[in-house]
Amino acid sequence: MPIYNAPILKIDAAETCRYAGLKNAQNFDEKNISDACEEALLLLDVRGIWKIYDYDCANRIVKSEPQFEIIGASIIKHLAGCEKVACIAVTVGENIENEVSRRFTVGNYVSSVLLDAAATAAVEQAADSLEKIIAREVSKDSYKMRWRFSPGYGDWQLDNQEKFFEITGAREIGMSLSAAFMLIPRKSVTAIIGLEKVTSEKCLVVSDKKKSCAMCDKLNCPARF
Repeated sequence: MPIYNAPILKIDAAETCRYAGLKNAQNFDEKNISDACEEALLLLDVRGIWKIYDYDCANRIVKSEPQFEIIGASIIKHLAGCEKVACIAVTVGENIENEVSRRFTVGNYVSSVLLDAAATAAVEQAADSLEKIIAREVSKDSYKMRWRFSPGYGDWQLDNQEKFFEITGAREIGMSLSAAFMLIPRKSVTAIIGLEKVTSEKCLVVSDKKKSCAMCDKLNCPARF
């Protein structure tokens, strides 16, 4: 399985603001956001991994070992027409979440929340970068990519994470899974990306993260686009 560990050079301040729930905030000092992003850069330990499998679309089976069944109307629809899937795992490590917890414990609540938001923005950026690498590779074989879809999106239930986690190779980059199917380190992502065979020259498709919110029924989420 290919390993990805490219550093992040800049964290998106606007995304950090959104994840902190400050999208519509007024009179909030933007320097607090930029400081959190700069501090986060020093704590990141970016690691990623991916594996490409054949996909039996008719029977909704990922041809991994062991095989993995796709369950859920939204994810089945999302993968319709795909011949292969890329299963990915990405993390920015535990150092940053430890610092978030430390700041919260000593009462630095604003700093803790903003650093946590910067870490979320960072892991999403890392996943985006990993997707671009995969897209370049699969385009050589005339595949285009769907946007990434994670357990917990739509009606792809979170308890599917248990078996899906194993086929991503996430353990090889130091990730684990809690009894409640939550990723450890907390600032991590697992996702499946459908690969569709095309004849057009336009094979490289970068994920559209906005579409992922459309699959989620949490309409009051402060991080919603």
